[in-house]
Amino acid sequence: MRIGTYVPYDGTDLDGIIGRVRAAADAGLDAVYFTQQLSWDALTVAALAGREVPGIDIGVAVVPTYPRHPLALAGQALSAQAASGNRLVLGLGPSHAFMMEGWFGYSYDRPVRHVREYLTALRPLLRGENAEFRGETLTAVGRVDVPGVEAPPVLLSALGPQMLRVAGRLADGTVTTWTTPQVIADHVAPSIVRAAEEAGRPAPRVVVTTLASVTADPDGLRRTLAEQFAGVADMPAYKAILERQGLSGPGDTIVAGDEAEVERAVRAYRDAGATELMVAPMGTDEEVARTIELAAALRRTL
Repeated sequence: MRIGTYVPYDGTDLDGIIGRVRAAADAGLDAVYFTQQLSWDALTVAALAGREVPGIDIGVAVVPTYPRHPLALAGQALSAQAASGNRLVLGLGPSHAFMMEGWFGYSYDRPVRHVREYLTALRPLLRGENAEFRGETLTAVGRVDVPGVEAPPVLLSALGPQMLRVAGRLADGTVTTWTTPQVIADHVAPSIVRAAEEAGRPAPRVVVTTLASVTADPDGLRRTLAEQFAGVADMPAYKAILERQGLSGPGDTIVAGDEAEVERAVRAYRDAGATELMVAPMGTDEEVARTIELAAALRRTL
């Protein structure tokens, strides 16, 4: 199983962000990922990081689809792919209704249909092919020419059965959050693998994101993070996956404890079918450093 980490922005400048990517590469991790927020542009940062830091995959997880037309996203993603020397991992997702409707003014009607059409239009563009797609939600006609690059792997943020089916058929894998090893084993991995097999596609990547901390106070950290992420349980997609797991909130998915406890959780994700674990380290500076150190050590042994 590959192990990577999220690189937080945390109010730092670009040099600080690149420094964190370099530290992850020096530690021996497989990948770093950036989130797309209303701050730094994740693909631009990925391009710069990929240019500056060799030897580690550079991913975005995830870029919302609605605000970026497939033609525009393909050009940006392939530019980042060129800058990184073909080390980009492109994570996409429809985001959430309150963001896309409330912030951007897009209709969030039938997001599964939207994502299906979006990926159908995007994939040939990433391969440098002509696209001529006219669907119910979007039109994409044209070609994006960025010489000397490969199409980056595409991950779809997918938690529910329908979105996992789309991910298996049209993407290279899924990226999940707020998921325990049990739901990966019982729901996520078998659903996407079955969809990929039915479509005659290669085995998909199952990339799992988890908040984690090597800490002497796991209960205290869980309480703090549960309060910090309390709004997650109100988002329909996250609420559904938490209910499927019988959990009351995102705090119940956090991996925290001493090195042995965190290692057991990492191994459980591997055994459940995760092909890659993205560790988002939490806690004090010391706890974050210990978490990254453990993640790097496990990457060398798992």
